[in-house]
Amino acid sequence: MHIVIVGLSHKTAPVEIREKLAFAPTAMERPLRQMLELPSVAEGLIVSTCNRVELCAATKEPEAAMAALRRFLAEYHEVSPEEISSNLYSHQGEEAIRHLFRVASSLDSMVLGEPQILGQIKTAYGYAAEFKTAGLILNRFLHKAFSVAKRVRTETAIASNAVSVSFAAVELARKIFDRLDNKGVMIIGAGEMCELAARHFVTNGVSKVLVTNRTFERAEKLAAEFNGKAVPFECFVEHLAEVDIVMTSTGAPNFILGQRQMEEVLKRRKNRPMFLIDIAVPRDIDPKVNTLDNAYLYDVDDLQGVVQANLKERQKEAGKAEAIVEQEIGQFYQWLGNLEVKPTIIALRRKLEEIRQQELDKTFGNLKDLTDSQRRSIEAMAGAIINKVLHQPTAVLKRTQNDTSGEDYVDAVRTLFDLPAPAGDDKEFKPLDESDQE
Repeated sequence: MHIVIVGLSHKTAPVEIREKLAFAPTAMERPLRQMLELPSVAEGLIVSTCNRVELCAATKEPEAAMAALRRFLAEYHEVSPEEISSNLYSHQGEEAIRHLFRVASSLDSMVLGEPQILGQIKTAYGYAAEFKTAGLILNRFLHKAFSVAKRVRTETAIASNAVSVSFAAVELARKIFDRLDNKGVMIIGAGEMCELAARHFVTNGVSKVLVTNRTFERAEKLAAEFNGKAVPFECFVEHLAEVDIVMTSTGAPNFILGQRQMEEVLKRRKNRPMFLIDIAVPRDIDPKVNTLDNAYLYDVDDLQGVVQANLKERQKEAGKAEAIVEQEIGQFYQWLGNLEVKPTIIALRRKLEEIRQQELDKTFGNLKDLTDSQRRSIEAMAGAIINKVLHQPTAVLKRTQNDTSGEDYVDAVRTLFDLPAPAGDDKEFKPLDESDQE
């Protein structure tokens, strides 16, 4: 059995192509079942995120399966195959295994080390398990991918250090204040970046959240998300002394907070330190604020510098992660190669053993006067013949199990000796539960 992957990602396709081929996460049953109806596909899984769409399948006919999956992707989304052909990639065998292990470990992500992709793959596997399109092969494959990703995150620092502007702000705040659980933050502006920053601050223990915006209703809405308080924009300076951290991102053409205003705020705070993050362009806070004692002002360029430095640190860890992936590929590929070889050898030996026993029974039935010693000699000779007959086919099956010809030899032996198909006992590969989470 082979594993194949057909798909596209942010590396091969612009967003206008990716969105055409995306699968709705709440309607996965239909495409999964249609995928399984393809003659060359034995098991199927669909991963669909904003940055990638991938079809993963177990198959005995890898070339036919990859061609069928390409056609399916186009036909299901009613696009021309020619329109997307240059954006698609295909992987089979060891390369397919490597690809999914790297994707699950966030080595192929737009942001190296980001944790979201692993959760997205687990969700995709959940659908495949629910609709029974994943069997023995993909169950084992996906659980192995989760295990590899967990090793990468445990044994390397690839997920350490902030690589988003909003989280870099939190990281800097922790360096200044050591702990955030007794601190307050004011968010000036209610855009996406400010919302994300507020979420990070709350997650990291900030106890008080104030939100202000020129449109008060938007401030109220964002404040409600974090059990915070909305402050009218025209009087936000009066509330600055209540907080330790300020994050601002408005569209104002001029400074909304000047040096003299901050001097008064710091006096009211009795010179307790304040951390100010200005990610607006044009800037919201006068840079002269940074000359004041106990005022720590960072703009978007400062934060980008932190992000870039942290990305370099993550890239250093990527080499360790790649080594872990390579180790795990060999283990899984060996299991996959053994999947049909071992049951075939066992079935072949059982078949010949049955023949041996039948013929011994006939012989002993016709030769009533044999001594126990003579019976043992005949049994030993028959066993030796079976072992010699089995030696060559067993050696060939083992030698070719990781070659493209291995499956042909397995099929030939099963056909020649009329062996039953191997039972796919997948009881040990249960759907994901809490023990699989990081």
